[in-house]
Amino acid sequence: MAGKATGSFNIGNYVKVAAARYGDREAITCTTTGRRLTFRQVNQRVNGLANGLLGLGIQKGDNTAFLSYNRHEIVETYFALGKIGSVGLPLNYRLSPQEMVELMTFCDTENLIFDAAFTALVDGLRPKLPGVKRFVCFGEPVPDFAVSYEGLIQASLQTEPDVEIHEEDPQYLNLTSGTTGLPKAYMLSQYNNAGAGPILTYMHDVTANDVVMTVFPIFGRVGFAWSACSIFAGARNVIHQFDLMKILGVIEQEKVTISNWVPTMASFVLALPDIEKHDLSSLRALVFAASPFPLALQEQVKKRLCPNLYEFYGLQETGILVNIGPKDKERKPESVGTLYFGADVRVVDNNGRDVPAGEVGEIIGRGVAVTAGYFKNEEKTREMFKDGWFYTGDLGRFDEEGFLFLAGRKKDMLITGGQNVFAVEVEEMLMSHPAVMQCAVIGLPDTTWGERITAVIVRRPGQEVTAEEIIAFSRDRIAHFKAPKTVFFVDSLPMTPTGKVQKFLLVEKFSQS
Repeated sequence: MAGKATGSFNIGNYVKVAAARYGDREAITCTTTGRRLTFRQVNQRVNGLANGLLGLGIQKGDNTAFLSYNRHEIVETYFALGKIGSVGLPLNYRLSPQEMVELMTFCDTENLIFDAAFTALVDGLRPKLPGVKRFVCFGEPVPDFAVSYEGLIQASLQTEPDVEIHEEDPQYLNLTSGTTGLPKAYMLSQYNNAGAGPILTYMHDVTANDVVMTVFPIFGRVGFAWSACSIFAGARNVIHQFDLMKILGVIEQEKVTISNWVPTMASFVLALPDIEKHDLSSLRALVFAASPFPLALQEQVKKRLCPNLYEFYGLQETGILVNIGPKDKERKPESVGTLYFGADVRVVDNNGRDVPAGEVGEIIGRGVAVTAGYFKNEEKTREMFKDGWFYTGDLGRFDEEGFLFLAGRKKDMLITGGQNVFAVEVEEMLMSHPAVMQCAVIGLPDTTWGERITAVIVRRPGQEVTAEEIIAFSRDRIAHFKAPKTVFFVDSLPMTPTGKVQKFLLVEKFSQS
């Protein structure tokens, strides 16, 4: 992005402008801490934190990691780092301690801001992180080795920090989803992230009258994007740590109007016995992303939770590439959407040539939100970028009207007995079985077939089904060569924070079976 953008389109200006426009209207409702903050208060706190971090010696260009559950402080931290130009590294709290050490070391992390809930973990990491010079803690109690987050805010000026920020400046290092192993870090600029607000606002018709509930982990790109969208649009942002037993009560109590989920969340919520006891009439729309959204699940969501569904498609590295709204979703429920003003998308063959409408190829994209590349990994950057286009590794097709349909990961195209099988097609079929709550289709090594089509299934609570019944059900509905030859039942599937199944773990687990 260097040299392509100028001006004030940066993430720190979000809260500055919102404070001026929306003032004493409520901006954030944090169910984790119970705190309610106005737009003016958010900007004051962000400025206080930014100036406090400068006072600790944190400078523009320094890399600062942060570790937290969904709380208002993590949103403030994003914006404060944006205002001073410190590059943020949001840590997935589900990573192992060793993975955290490897990532922070690899990313040259100098500072760590963390939730007091992780004090014991952070204390154990300190001897392995000699490069981390400063620790800042929010929540209680604050350990001796850390500076108080609230203390910094209270002791610092709440005026705009005196740091010159440019659109092309790096804003944070984010992590890929980790469906194929240890996550990799990629760089996003101020410009990349500043686009999140207008893009989500435009796509999902968000206004100042909306109440947006953020349940995605905010350490991920999507979670933060919805918080940014709320600030940009002047909407109230309900920050909620996903709690299956409380989520419907929060929607009812806070009069939530729109929220972004993954299909897995919907599956869990629909399994609750008392959905009808909650008043969900405030909910005008649910937005889905991150993993395939089976038709059977869509119908249940519309019937029992909310009739209006949005969906978008993109990778962590690309941001949103296409989206679809409720009216088109009714017409084309299997599509993930059409192009929007901020991105270009093509479907190409193995030689990079566009394929005709209706044919499956690899999805490639470029646009406002697409990363410039991977941190300290030129080889990976060259692999994923060709002639300015990012190669997603996802398979899909456009129809004659320009709607995109996913066909799975390129690596999810299984070859069995010389026949190509798209895992997503088999998964879609399996999800129509009344006893199947979740499933993943993988290919296991087989001396006869090359790859043996294998289904890994999570049953619905109280439902029983055998492997033989699943295989028979499949053979009645799809070509026999596509039907699973082997079925495993598990209590849960290994997932990334964004709801994608980590299939490489399933392959490792069942390869010897």
